[in-house]
Amino acid sequence: MKVTSGSVNPVEGKYKIERRKVSSPRIGVFGVGYFKYWAQFEGLLDDLLAKQKILIEKIGKNNIEVIDFGLVDDAQSAYDLVPRLQAANLDLIFCDMLTYATSSTFGVIIKNIHVPIVLVALQPDKAMDYSRASTYMQLYNDDVCSLPEFAGVAVRMGKKIPEVIIGTLHDDPESDLMINEYCRIANVLHGLKTARIGHIGHPIESMLDMHTDSTMLTAHFGVHIVQCEVNEIVSNYSSNVSDAEVEEEENRILSFFDTPEPVSDPISEKLKKEDLKVAAGVSVALKKFVTDRNLDGLAYYYNGEDHSETQLVMSNLIVGNSLLTSSGFPMCGESDLKCCMAMFIMDRFGLGGSFAEFHPVDFKENFVLVGHDGPHNISIAQGKPVLRSLKKYHGKPGFGAGVEFKIKEGPITMLSISSNFEGKFKFVIAEGESVEGPIPPTGNTNTRGFFKPDVRTFLTRWIKEGPTHHFALGIGHHASSIEKIANYLNIESVVVR
Repeated sequence: MKVTSGSVNPVEGKYKIERRKVSSPRIGVFGVGYFKYWAQFEGLLDDLLAKQKILIEKIGKNNIEVIDFGLVDDAQSAYDLVPRLQAANLDLIFCDMLTYATSSTFGVIIKNIHVPIVLVALQPDKAMDYSRASTYMQLYNDDVCSLPEFAGVAVRMGKKIPEVIIGTLHDDPESDLMINEYCRIANVLHGLKTARIGHIGHPIESMLDMHTDSTMLTAHFGVHIVQCEVNEIVSNYSSNVSDAEVEEEENRILSFFDTPEPVSDPISEKLKKEDLKVAAGVSVALKKFVTDRNLDGLAYYYNGEDHSETQLVMSNLIVGNSLLTSSGFPMCGESDLKCCMAMFIMDRFGLGGSFAEFHPVDFKENFVLVGHDGPHNISIAQGKPVLRSLKKYHGKPGFGAGVEFKIKEGPITMLSISSNFEGKFKFVIAEGESVEGPIPPTGNTNTRGFFKPDVRTFLTRWIKEGPTHHFALGIGHHASSIEKIANYLNIESVVVR
């Protein structure tokens, strides 16, 4: 299994949100050194290889498939390594800076490899024992020595300077966290390369910011967009769902959600039995469709003829979508493929990722409500999420069960993926806080989002970066990691502060 930290089961008991099983990312590791040292200092090579083994063990603790490519210590061994790295179908590479190495061990690799490379300089001793210091001890701890040289040769080869991890090999939680971060990034990159994202219908006509060229998503992210038909779900609902399956799904749904009495919104009601039955039947039909199509995500919107079965089914995907999104299958309403990609990235990095936009501002307490109607990631809910029957879905056809909750209180990260006049993608990123307090009881998600320096200034700065009005909302502060992902995808990014 791949890294899934950040996704939390909302309840314990008979029913649990199980993460979907997916293939693991592959990380390659090669060490570098200088061949002239081996004859000069007996035992040094073995000690350096022992260091590399420890790094490989650290990487392996992150549920990653690790491939050890051994040591490169001269130009020829670097040339020999290139085709092996190319053939390994890697998602990320760690270059272990075991001791000083000339950049001839690295230049041809950075020139010919298009997989992200991270330079890892973890010296074994926190400090040399100067009273008994020796050249051997220095070389054993010379992990940072070649970093400037390697950075310089990357520039000369026309490549970006690689990311760097600097620290100690033992008892260094900070470097362990950085290794974990890059393993999670590898998880995202691997997922994007292999993902099949379904697309049904079209964006709501007036939402021009959301229209997306599917070919460009493949070109820049690697995903394949699977164009699907609405009847694939509707036919499952009408002829391929049994009463027993619906009853079991009803019980499953009720185990995850509360169903309180309505409060102040006149279009909301206590969850009705008939709305639960429809939601459960659609959820079963949806899961069968996803399995049949071998999908990893879905963006959808479809009106359907008034009072038709098609309209009933396509307007009641919300509950089933929310359960699937929480299992690692991002689903985005209003057919926003770019936001679905943002949710996918957050999910694979372990942040959850829920469908969101800006709602009214509270100028008294200096926050803005962030949320949306439709499907959401209940694994990152604060408390138990709520289901309400809605007499109408505002701005959309149909009626039925609506999902209501807020994101876990604490740090949050937002990611909007927009595109400009030339069709180029851009990541617009921000960090904030989900703060305590009531939300509107409208059968939609809403989180009290606090952003520095104040809500008016933040929103002004966010808008000036040209985002889409939808974004993915995840838990934790991870703007720098999202920036790294954008950088590896060669996509422009900005963090709004």
